[in-house]
Amino acid sequence: MSEKEVILTPGGLKKLEEELEQLKSVKRREVAERIKEAISFGDISENSEYEEAKNEQAFIEGRIITLEKMLRNARVIQGDEVDIGVVSVGATVTLKDLEFGDEVEYTIVGSAESDPVNNKISNESPVGQALLGRKVGDVVDVNVPDGVIQYEILDIKLTD
Repeated sequence: MSEKEVILTPGGLKKLEEELEQLKSVKRREVAERIKEAISFGDISENSEYEEAKNEQAFIEGRIITLEKMLRNARVIQGDEVDIGVVSVGATVTLKDLEFGDEVEYTIVGSAESDPVNNKISNESPVGQALLGRKVGDVVDVNVPDGVIQYEILDIKLTD
């Protein structure tokens, strides 16, 4: 079974590579030191520091495996691949909520680098899916749990 392609912007690729390097070079050592210190306290069967450090070590190793897999299957969207005539991964889109008149700007990214708090939405999200392939002036309907939101696409630009 082939692994799922991970779509990343150049910034997203850099961020994942930096996180992987941090985990491998810094966090692994820190946790190993904590385990070594906890073992020095004696009996590890009832040693909460040891258990906590081992759990953190397992989390770190799992995250390293996940990041390595994501990077192995990464396809980086370059700026020249983004057609600003239509919404695509790597584009920043300005939308107007037709019900309330609010304007919002989203950057469409692959699911691996989505960060809704910072207005980076996945191409697989309901809003991302509704926007893909659409043009400035289009009105899109986005199905959300409370019903349907209508957005008008005001602008499409290349992500910085």
